[in-house]
Amino acid sequence: MPHRNPRALLTPAMHGVLERMARAGQVPLHALTPQQARAAYEVNAGVLDLAPPKLHRVESFTVPARDGFELPVRLYAPADGPLPVLVYLHGGGFTIGSIVTHDVLCRTLSHLARCTVLSVGYRLAPEHRFPIAFEDAWDAVQWVTQQGAEKGLDPTRIAVGGDSAGGTLAAACALQARLQGITLKLQLLFYPGTTAHADTPSHKTFGHGFVLEAAHIDYFFDLYIPNRRDREDWRFAPLMASDVDGVAPAWFGLAECDPLIDEGLQYADKLRAAGVLVDLDIYRGVTHEFIKMGRAIPQALTCHLDAANALRNAFA
Repeated sequence: MPHRNPRALLTPAMHGVLERMARAGQVPLHALTPQQARAAYEVNAGVLDLAPPKLHRVESFTVPARDGFELPVRLYAPADGPLPVLVYLHGGGFTIGSIVTHDVLCRTLSHLARCTVLSVGYRLAPEHRFPIAFEDAWDAVQWVTQQGAEKGLDPTRIAVGGDSAGGTLAAACALQARLQGITLKLQLLFYPGTTAHADTPSHKTFGHGFVLEAAHIDYFFDLYIPNRRDREDWRFAPLMASDVDGVAPAWFGLAECDPLIDEGLQYADKLRAAGVLVDLDIYRGVTHEFIKMGRAIPQALTCHLDAANALRNAFA
């Protein structure tokens, strides 16, 4: 049953953030070109973010993708290695977002979890359509298994993680790891997209006025994966995987007032039904993207701590 007044679910702080966003009157991302949308997201991404924690080591370099492309990555380490590593895939509908927009989040996770974080600048749509983002993400995971030790990473303790579209990529990498016999310690999924067609009830309930608009989802999907038949592929929609037996344990951090909450719950249920260890937290009264609003939304801080605990437990 859709909620009669979904806005009544919002916390006062979240309400305030949405009101300030509405008053700012910015052109919605889906009304911009992809290049303009990237620039606009880059400018606004850090507005409500925390101050970046100081880390022992932050290093940017590239790793080779399968087609010879040099994939930009940034490594965050709280101490000298060998340390366990979280391969992190940023959100942004496969179209926007970058290592820079998720810098504070990656620093925070590295600091709190006492692990290395490798943030991956996978290629974006529409210049690079499905399945390039997935292939780049997987190539980064494989690089960690094969060459990560040279950078002080512990290739026996790898997690994959991401938010939104990055959560989709992380879940897909966990499925691919199982196919290739690579053991991951955890998949860390902040409000991941998992369905093929954005058609769960929460897409209707929270599709307007809750940060991630239905129009944004259509815009991103049409740029990344224009052929609707391709959307049934598990590399785009992990919920479509024929089986999920034996994939890595999962931690989910879901936002209650988010179009993606239903598909997060459905994927968690699918994993549990296959005997996969699942830990799931729902953060009440907040929207998509809340984990990057730590200065305004207290639930973001709780979520960072919960995610860090999940990582520490998985790596222990």
